[in-house]
Amino acid sequence: MMTAEVGDDVLGDDPTVKELEQYIAELFEREAAVYVPSGTMANQTALKANSRRGWELLCDRECHAVNYEVAGPVVHSGLLINLLTTERGMITADMVRANIRPKNIHCPETRMVTLENTHNRHGGTILPQDEILKVREVCDEFGLIMHLDGARIWNAHVATGLSLVELTRPFDSVSCCLSKGLGAPIGSMVLGSQEFIERCRRERKLFGGGMRQVGIIAAAGLYAVQNNIKRLAEDHANARLLAEGLDAMKTFSVDLNRVETNIVVAHLSIEEPIESVQQKMASVGVWALPFGPTKFRFVMHLDVSRADCEETLERLKTVLS
Repeated sequence: MMTAEVGDDVLGDDPTVKELEQYIAELFEREAAVYVPSGTMANQTALKANSRRGWELLCDRECHAVNYEVAGPVVHSGLLINLLTTERGMITADMVRANIRPKNIHCPETRMVTLENTHNRHGGTILPQDEILKVREVCDEFGLIMHLDGARIWNAHVATGLSLVELTRPFDSVSCCLSKGLGAPIGSMVLGSQEFIERCRRERKLFGGGMRQVGIIAAAGLYAVQNNIKRLAEDHANARLLAEGLDAMKTFSVDLNRVETNIVVAHLSIEEPIESVQQKMASVGVWALPFGPTKFRFVMHLDVSRADCEETLERLKTVLS
């Protein structure tokens, strides 16, 4: 970061940003990519560049784009959101087919589907690739656009052994994060056709995401994707270790079948306010995010070691036994 060559990215002449965008585009075998400050901006830029106001978007009820992006699809793009309740985050082909509205002057046009892989609120679950391909077939049949929130697509890649290209090929547009487990301090990418990315650049500017000498942080993203993808397997192993340890405690229950990558969702097994449990955990230096009134989310990344997970379990036993 200290030695990064920089320029004005708004004018398209920051060499480090250009190197990052080209590297990511080639990694996913896409025509182009654009660097944005956050995963939220990546998703919302892609949705807006893909759509027209009044279109209907099909998405999982628990998806990030709806739960954590401040009603962005509605505010920015004027999309009608159809929230579908899924198992483990996967909108199936049958669900898409069943929710496509008839074409007439009374109904909104169902024109977009967004999927999230891996899925945050479902506990880092990996969407089944065979079902994604079936969804693509339905979208092709009815002319629907598919967007992937691939903030953690790197984790799906490492866990399944499928290439990034294979995992993302069915989608018209893709977003991915350089932070999260990869460890960059900031930044996300949007990928797609050259024409689509040019539209995204305009929307990025509209959203206030045009940055100047941003090669300083783009350099960190470039390092992350060149060095830190394979090590995500360590996070997955650490998540399994922590999940099994939490599940063995009387305070928590964990659906171990959902611990597929680097996220652990632990449900409270006791009748105690989650705020009280959180305070006890914090008193011994263990921090986790409440994920609703009765569960916590623990996330593994490159700054959390196996020893840290073992120490976490030992500390929790002292206050939650």
